[in-house]
Parts: sequence; structure tokens; C-alpha cells
Amino acid sequence: MEYNGGSLAADHLCVLVHGLWGNPNHMRSIAKALRDAYSEDKLYLLVAKRNSGSFTYDGIERGGERVCLEIEEELESIRNKGGKITKLSIVGYSLGGLVARYAVGLLEMRGVLDEVEPVNFTTFASPHLGVRTPLRGWHNHMWNVLGARTLSMSGRQLFTIDDYRGTGRPLLAVLADPESVFMSGLRRFKRRTLYANVVNDRSATYYTTCIAKTDPYTDTSRIKPNYLKGYEDVILDPLNPVSLLTPKGSNKTLAEITTDGMSYLRNAPLMLAIAIFIPVGVAAFLFNSLVQTFRSSRRIQLHESGLAGIQVEKYRLPIWIKDLRGTVEDVYENLNTWQGESYLRASDDEGDDGNLNKADTRILALERKKSHSQFPTLALAPCQFTMIEELDKLGWRKYPVWIHNVRHSHAAIIVRSDTPRFKEGLVVLRHFVNEEFLI
Repeated sequence: MEYNGGSLAADHLCVLVHGLWGNPNHMRSIAKALRDAYSEDKLYLLVAKRNSGSFTYDGIERGGERVCLEIEEELESIRNKGGKITKLSIVGYSLGGLVARYAVGLLEMRGVLDEVEPVNFTTFASPHLGVRTPLRGWHNHMWNVLGARTLSMSGRQLFTIDDYRGTGRPLLAVLADPESVFMSGLRRFKRRTLYANVVNDRSATYYTTCIAKTDPYTDTSRIKPNYLKGYEDVILDPLNPVSLLTPKGSNKTLAEITTDGMSYLRNAPLMLAIAIFIPVGVAAFLFNSLVQTFRSSRRIQLHESGLAGIQVEKYRLPIWIKDLRGTVEDVYENLNTWQGESYLRASDDEGDDGNLNKADTRILALERKKSHSQFPTLALAPCQFTMIEELDKLGWRKYPVWIHNVRHSHAAIIVRSDTPRFKEGLVVLRHFVNEEFLI
């Protein structure tokens, strides 16, 4: 990574953390955008590398410990060479945003954030609420339960079916607990910013990347986008992202029928390809998942025993501010994007909530009452509603991003590879560097 590092004169360290199945090169365009704006004398860049490839299967906790160690080693290295870092910023992409949030808690716990000023915390297309699809009934069982078991520990955590350190709660719920070091650390940053794709993100959909209870973009024919001045056609105005269009009559004109027909014809080759190749791809994906899960379990054993280069006992101190005891990638994306969304409505039968405890049942009952007919509340899990409430209290600058030119907006939002198809992502990076990043 040619943009890694900086001058000893730089007092600001910015750490970049890639996502699931990722590697440092995925962060190249973000690193380049920052370097083009700020010289090596102003900004020191660290692109985290210890979680490359299948190492992202090992869980958010272990990923965060690796990133925390990298940051501490880099700060010590700069200090030993005569430099002095006084400011810290962290940028996470996709799963890297969650890994970064965990690392922030460890930095807080270990006193690092007392030695530097936390400035920017930014995520691009990061599933803050996990990747559990808002579904009910047997769909919930098929995707949210079975799908969770294809990505080793990271999968269980992303689908919120794990039990973090015997607390009886998923790790993502603990990450959003206001009494945890994770939230305490995140609260210290001067600015918390997120960028969320509104369409065509086959890995992490809008509601989870934007920390939202609703998704106004499920039917784009009903809305008119309102773009941010200077960043038209890509970044929506965060204060007024869309306007509702007046519903059309039920009778379609001949031109509309013709347009719909042509759309179906254009999609026919894609649907045929899916019908032919997806079964083969699923089999390959599941086999690869089995292999990677086995390898991940071996790495986890080495990590936990201290034989993977990290003294884990340094990162396993109490995470609470107070003592609260008892408390193959394309296939995955295609399967995820096939899932529809279910909603909570005031008329729902509360018996559909299953075997929830009283507290969770009350949460869902309250959210049903708040649900609006125009943009109904998604059928999220009770813990996800709690995450939204607590994370929103921190104050995020949220930017919806509308990538039009590709069906893979998850990669385009950060220009994950150097291709003209992802050029809309350059608009996002320009906004991040010029409008959001504080030096």
C-alpha cells in the first residue's frame, strides 16, 4: 500500500480498516483521497492488515484486538523514531466499521484515548445493526438462523445469535450498551459520520448501515431524491433526503406497459443466469464456508491461547464502565439481496412475536404504535431497536448514498477497485475528505 505511513512531523494518525473477505488494497482509494488532500507532514496513514482475507471470519472481537494492537504498535514505533501523534481518526468499511468500534473500546479501556485526541470516526456501508434481514416466519428461520452459520464466529455475531462472554446478549448489543467502554470511547470522537447505500447494496442494506428503523428506498418509484448541493446524483441531503411522489392511478398507459415489458426482457438473461449458476454457486459457497469455519476455529484456538502473536489477557479486562455482572462472497450477497423485508404495523397480531420475554415484547409493541403507513417500521429484533436508540444518542452525521451505475454499490461506495464503473464512489470520497474529515 503506497499511501501507508507518513512523516514524523505529522501529529494526526488515521487508521483504515477493511471489511469481510477484504484486504488493505480495498482501502486504497480512501487512502489516496486522504493523501491527495493532506501531505505526509500533516497526516499519517495506517492501513490495518492483520485481518486480511479469511481472518475476518474469526469474529469482531478478535478482529478488534488485532486492530488495537496494530494501532498501539504504530504509535510506539512513531514515538521511538522521534515523532508524536496527538490526534487519532479511524475509518471502517463494511465489517471493518464494527471491528473499528470494538477496537475503539479497547483503546478506551487501555487508556490510549487519554493520550491522543479522538477526532473522526467514519464508517462506509457498515452493518451497525448486523445483517439480520427484517423477516418473519419461516423466512426468518431459513436466512437469519441458517445463514448465520456460514461465516464462522463473524456470522453468528453479524446475525446477532451469539452470546458475548456469557452475558446472554449478542456482541453487537454490548457494543451499543451506553455503560460499555465501546460507547464511552466512541462518544469521545469530535465527529461521527456514516455513509449508507440506499439501493443495490447486496451485503449490507440501508437500515443497518444508516442505523434506521425504516427504509424509504424499497420502492424508488414512490420517491423523488433530494441531492446535496455540489454532490448531485450521488449523495442525498441528510436533512431532507426524499420527497414522496403523488401516487399514480391504477391504469397504466401503453408507454408504461411497454417500458415495464422491456425492463423484464432486459432482466431475463440475468434471471436465467441466476437459475443456472446459483445452485452451483451455493454448493461451492457452503463448501468454502465449511472449510473456512474449520480454519477459523483453529485460528481462534491459537488466538485464545496467546500463540497468534497477541497477549489476549491485555484485551480481556472488564468492558463495563460500571460493574454490571450478568449482564464465496457473491453468492452470499445474492442470497442476502433476495430477502424481502417485513414490517411492524399497528394491526399486527402480537402473538406473532413468539417466545419473547416481557421486555422485548414491550419494545415491539411500542414500535408497532410508532409505525407509519408511508414508511412502516421494519420488523427488526428487539435488540436492534435498542441499538438504534442508543447509537443515535451519540449524534451521527448520516449521508445516504445513491449509486446508480452498478448493481454492486457496496464496492462502489469506496471505489474498492480501480474501475470506471465505480466513479460515483469518487464523489462520496470527495465529500468525505472536503466536508467531513477534520484534520
